[in-house]
Amino acid sequence: MTDHALDLPMPLWRRAFVLSLPILVGYVPIGIGFGVLWVQRGLDPLGAPLLGLVVYAGASQFMAAAMLAAGQGPLEIALATLTMNARHALYGLAFLDRFPGWTAAKGYFAFALTDETYAVLAAAGPGREDVRLPGILWRVAVLNQAYWVIGCALGALAGGYVPAGIKGLDFALTALFVVLLLEQVRSGVTRRAALVGGLAAAAGAALFGTANTLLPIMAAALVAVALLNRKAG
Repeated sequence: MTDHALDLPMPLWRRAFVLSLPILVGYVPIGIGFGVLWVQRGLDPLGAPLLGLVVYAGASQFMAAAMLAAGQGPLEIALATLTMNARHALYGLAFLDRFPGWTAAKGYFAFALTDETYAVLAAAGPGREDVRLPGILWRVAVLNQAYWVIGCALGALAGGYVPAGIKGLDFALTALFVVLLLEQVRSGVTRRAALVGGLAAAAGAALFGTANTLLPIMAAALVAVALLNRKAG
């Protein structure tokens, strides 16, 4: 991963660290929760940080732990993960102009662009010049994945010492999303998008239930926001 921004590595890494701070305080405890649940399901402790390196998908990792413990095969887990994470393809569209050519940095950023990383970078907005600096995006992604892997490793190490049956470990992921949403609704544009998304989610859950409705709800919210933006000019 090389770019001309590497001439000033420390300032860029410091700026990336500041941008990633909300993820740090969320990913480490969530990763610990995943590591604990992974070990308590009877799975190899090394698998928790390894999954954080190779898969790096919070909700999908929790799902994979349950499916592995239930005896599901790799094909079933791969298909379920693909379905759950298909939404990530939409996130990358917002940053295509930042990577004019194919580079290692672009490939890694495409892999590491999680919900939380996207939310933090989108919340920074065009007024934050640091998010426009060359090389800043993949640095934020590297730091965020490091937080996650560290949390997974710590949880795997502590899993044998934590009493089984503790509730609420996986709710930390939902809590992090709430915090990121509160950051985004400070501006009028994202407040409107958040309202439309919330209404679409509530309507979809009421009409179709909560199972396998993520992609249709996201598609409906995107269409509604696009129509509102077009109407507003």
